[in-house]
Amino acid sequence: MLKINNLTKLFAGIAAINNISLNVDKNAIIGLTGPSGCGKSTLLRCIQGLEKVDAGNIKLNGKTGFMFQDFQLFPHMNVLKNITFALNIKSKKKEMNNKSAIELLKKLSLEDYKERYPHQLSGGQKQRVAFARTLIMHPDIILCDEPTSGLDISSSEDIVKLLKTVEKMGLTILIASHDINFLKKLVSKIYVLKKGVIISELSPDDIRSVEEHIQLFI
Repeated sequence: MLKINNLTKLFAGIAAINNISLNVDKNAIIGLTGPSGCGKSTLLRCIQGLEKVDAGNIKLNGKTGFMFQDFQLFPHMNVLKNITFALNIKSKKKEMNNKSAIELLKKLSLEDYKERYPHQLSGGQKQRVAFARTLIMHPDIILCDEPTSGLDISSSEDIVKLLKTVEKMGLTILIASHDINFLKKLVSKIYVLKKGVIISELSPDDIRSVEEHIQLFI
């Protein structure tokens, strides 16, 4: 599904990503974790094409959708318009696009919020709207940058349930998150990054507690 070979990304001559290689299989949920500045978000941005790589290559079979950490919803548009904005630009079939968006909102338990604006939503609701906006573009792989950032425990649990629902749709998901407890509820593999390098590859069973693996972040 996704193959990354010897990828390097430099900022002002310093490697944010340093010779990273990894594979992501179809319909897998893979986690990227590590301290702030370790390169996990930069890696997602390179995959999406938001950053130009300096060495190595990315081979992707399918279309990506990107979930930004700060949601990036349009404040002047309601939920329905936020979800269909890019789709309307692409297809111009507004009525059909609205129907598709409403069907998706039903699946994500957001139908009652379609007329609300971002300032009227909780953090968890905004995250679900952002997911809906990504899903309606029919991506094959979703890249999630810190999907639980700023959310309370209840909202984070809702995101776990949402991602499990998305997985059942046959999508592949790559998640960058500092929250190992969140990741191990979802993923089949966790890559730990430090200073732009993968320093460990773990299964959820390898992680009994954050404390036992705190040395990975030192």
